[in-house]
Amino acid sequence: MPLNRRKFLQRSAVTGAGAALTGAVAAPAAEAAPGSHHRHERHPKRYALTVLGTTDLHGHVFNWDYFKDAEYTDAAGNALGLARISTLVEQVRKEKGRQNTLLLDAGDTIQGTPLTYYYAKVDPITAKGGPVHPMAKAMNAIGYDAVALGNHEFNYGIETLRRFEQQCRFPLLGANAVDAKTLKPAFPPYFMKTFRVQGAPPVRVAVLGLTNPGIAIWDKAYVQGKLKFPGLEEQAAKWVPKLRSMGADVVIVSAHSGASGTSSYGDQVPYVENAAANVAKQVPGIDAILVGHAHVEIPELKVVNDRTGKTVVLSEPLCFAERLSLFDFSLVLERGRWRVESVKASLRNTNAVEDDPRITRLLRAEHAKVVAYVNQVVGRATETLTTVEARYKDAPIIDLITKVQEDVVKQALAGTEWAALPVVAQASPFSRTSEIPAGEVTIRDLSGLYVYDNTLVAKLLTGAQLRAYLEYSAEYYVQTAPGAPVDVEKLTNAGGRPDYNYDYVSGLSYEIDVAQPAGSRIKKLSFGGAPLDDAAQFVLAVNNYRANGGGAFPHVATARELWSESTEIRTRIAEWATAKGVLDPKDFASVDWSLTRNGTPLF
Repeated sequence: MPLNRRKFLQRSAVTGAGAALTGAVAAPAAEAAPGSHHRHERHPKRYALTVLGTTDLHGHVFNWDYFKDAEYTDAAGNALGLARISTLVEQVRKEKGRQNTLLLDAGDTIQGTPLTYYYAKVDPITAKGGPVHPMAKAMNAIGYDAVALGNHEFNYGIETLRRFEQQCRFPLLGANAVDAKTLKPAFPPYFMKTFRVQGAPPVRVAVLGLTNPGIAIWDKAYVQGKLKFPGLEEQAAKWVPKLRSMGADVVIVSAHSGASGTSSYGDQVPYVENAAANVAKQVPGIDAILVGHAHVEIPELKVVNDRTGKTVVLSEPLCFAERLSLFDFSLVLERGRWRVESVKASLRNTNAVEDDPRITRLLRAEHAKVVAYVNQVVGRATETLTTVEARYKDAPIIDLITKVQEDVVKQALAGTEWAALPVVAQASPFSRTSEIPAGEVTIRDLSGLYVYDNTLVAKLLTGAQLRAYLEYSAEYYVQTAPGAPVDVEKLTNAGGRPDYNYDYVSGLSYEIDVAQPAGSRIKKLSFGGAPLDDAAQFVLAVNNYRANGGGAFPHVATARELWSESTEIRTRIAEWATAKGVLDPKDFASVDWSLTRNGTPLF
């Protein structure tokens, strides 16, 4: 067991394998190299510290796209993966002096690729004598100092997370992940490291880890009654003064929370999802924040604290290990204490370097296993199915998802009091590039269609509630006047709504009139050839993210839950395709909806 777990954890009956912490996780002191430039500086003495940061790695070790079975490429020329990050980190350590650097991450580490799925479900790290998680292997080798918990850390349950934590040689921080009964931290709240400076007092750096309150919604099935996730602002206000009183000269927050101040979960919890800038404004005593969760690139954002007038520097490196954030601190010694004189943030791009061969060697075998797994043939498709037009036309490939969900829920409810109710299903056009080619179909083809590790839930809704659900979904479209030219690139994502927060609902027939204002777009809504009865009851087969309130769709989070399971929808699609042997659209496709303007079809 690594040092941070063995020495500092106390057991907790509530969370099983993990426990509340009473103290900090301390690291060995970093010694200044003999003959370093600090020796010759005149008074006042200065010290330069560089903090490096990644976030939202989502299981990307190599510059590889498992869904395409090829090197990763995109239109912007990005590269990804921890093997590239390792090269950048070593470059910075050589430039700045290894003893003057700290390496952090802001969470979402163990979910997101077939690699992470494989070691959670196919060859799980939780099995007796099971493997070491590839992300733990890579991050241990690179030498991470501390990592904040992301919401996706909880996707496979607490047992998997605790096993991953045991395998890491660095702490997983979460000051606002607390035991539901004792309200004490269930993970280390902070990490402290001391940097030795020749001829001067040491520099003490504290890192406070904060995670996302949305975990309580998104992974309710795993955390309810075990963990609570209070707001980032209130927990930072509690912990930052403690860290300062413990002698911290520098306070950094690693926050799995975006900087926009927005939330995707409506009013279901009283906390802000993307609260990093709020923390900077409201809580005195923070010098810098490594931002995560939002998957956006912020080279440097300066936020002024409301109470002190001091500037807090924020940076968010692009997700999937595409960027590395650098915070360059200049400290000055005044009256025997170190003071942060300035902070500058910048980004480095992994497309400028090659993979670190040390990481390649370390994880070659795990990578090969997963490549072989995803390339298993499970059936044959009679024609090519694609998501290219799925966000504005009813595409058969999305109907495949809803058909699988309908079938699974109908089978699950057979013999229950709900068996006679009609089952409808939701699905989103997650990707604009997914394709199931005609001919042989592999696990990676099907996995590429459903990229999230969502599971299936059955909820009881009325016709009126489904109508409201569809109206909310239709807000995704930009209002377009009759006769105005239609540019499909500008037709969707109204108000910045992502594709994954637009839902099809199968089993109903309806038109979406984009000439109408939001809230008045659903027309000719029918079921079984007759106008929809607002009082009728339906079973909605829905993914757990949506069922728990993700996207803030109306009624679904509070609707009665009839059934749920822990098997991924992606796995159900693979099982369905394997059992059929042949993917033929006549077995699953139907035109349930279309876009119109004043009743005239848009296409």
